[in-house]
This record gives sequence, structure tokens and C-alpha cells, in this order.
Amino acid sequence: MTYQVIIPAAGLGKRMQAGKNKLLLEINEIPVLVHTLKVFEEDEACSGILLAIHPQDEKEINELLKNFSIGKVLSLIPGGDERQHSIHNALKTVKVDGTILVHDAARPFIRKSHIHHLTQKAEETGAAIMAVQTKDTMKRVSEGVVMETVERSSLWAVQTPQAFRISLLKEAYEKAERDHFLGTDDASLVERLNYPVAIVEGDYDNIKLTTPEDLYFAEAILKKREKELN
Repeated sequence: MTYQVIIPAAGLGKRMQAGKNKLLLEINEIPVLVHTLKVFEEDEACSGILLAIHPQDEKEINELLKNFSIGKVLSLIPGGDERQHSIHNALKTVKVDGTILVHDAARPFIRKSHIHHLTQKAEETGAAIMAVQTKDTMKRVSEGVVMETVERSSLWAVQTPQAFRISLLKEAYEKAERDHFLGTDDASLVERLNYPVAIVEGDYDNIKLTTPEDLYFAEAILKKREKELN
């Protein structure tokens, strides 16, 4: 059970208000991007990483890969204007079939056990995504007015990784390109093929670092995990 993973890392992360790529910010003196890459570097099932980057970050990222002994990055691929374009650029370089994951570089807390569950489900079904059930009461709102309370048990907050048969994901991306369709995640492109996408339950630690406040949560998650190891 092996896989490759595409990690889009070309975004500017404007909501982080850092003045640079948020993935180069540090948590416990290690850049966010390195935290994420190390999960896959240390996973024996990962056969390679395709990293989509902004050209202006190439020199610094190459130095990080060297300094932190990240050896599974197969190539640094120029990112596009949108996340979807970056992933498609990376996907075009894949010449084999099998299973491929797509994972947000700003989600450094994914667990290896969850990756393996997801990969297994994708091998069985062709398409699987990581998600958690919503905790809060959900309302549908129009023009500032509540229209209805939505049944919470059927709602899931989608995360990454998302895992697919490579040929299926390529087909989905090619159709999206032809149709000039921009989706919210990879699964939304596969859904347009009327292909069923399975859910694998993740955990609430697998947050995406988006705003400055998220860095405080990140430090708390690292402290919690350090206690788990002791």
C-alpha cells in the first residue's frame, strides 16, 4: 500500500498577515512546511512528494529540504494562480497509475494512522476524503436572516488529505479545465463525474493554519502531542 502525495505550497496566505508565505513561519523553531513534509517523509508508505511552490520561495525551500533532510520530494513544481491550478500542474507530471493524495501544506498535524486508513479506503473505492463531523448547530442564512436550522448529523467538515486513483483524478481535473470550473476541493471535481466519494473520519487536531490565531492552536496541539509521547 504505497502512495504519492501532492502538496500545494504556492499560496501567499494573506489572511495570516505575515508578509511572506505562511508556510515559512515557524512553530517551535521549525517551519510549518517542514512539519507537514516530515509526516510524509517518515511514512514508509509514501513513495514520493510533489511540491508545488511559488518561484520566489524556491531557494529558501531548497535550503529547508537540505537542512531538515527531506529526501522524498521528487520535484518542485511551479504553482498556479489558484490552488487547483497548482495541483493540476503537479498531476500532469505523474506518469503512473495507483493512489495519489492531495494534502494542504498548512495542515501539519495529520496523523500517519489516518493517512493509512484513507489510502486503504481510496484503494478500495477509488476516491476518499478525510473529514470530521461538525460540532456546532448549523443555520442556513440569506441576507442576514436565518432561513432554517440544518440537520447537523449529515454535515461533515472536510479536511485533507484527499485520496484518489490517479487516473480518476486526472480525468476530473481535465474535465474541470475544459469546463472552466473552479472547485472548492479536489473531491468536488471528482463529484462532477458522478463518482461516489467515501468519507474517512479524521480528528479535530488536523487544523488548517489560516489566521494568526491558528498559530496559538498549533502550539497547543504540539504540546498535547508531546505529553502523549511521555
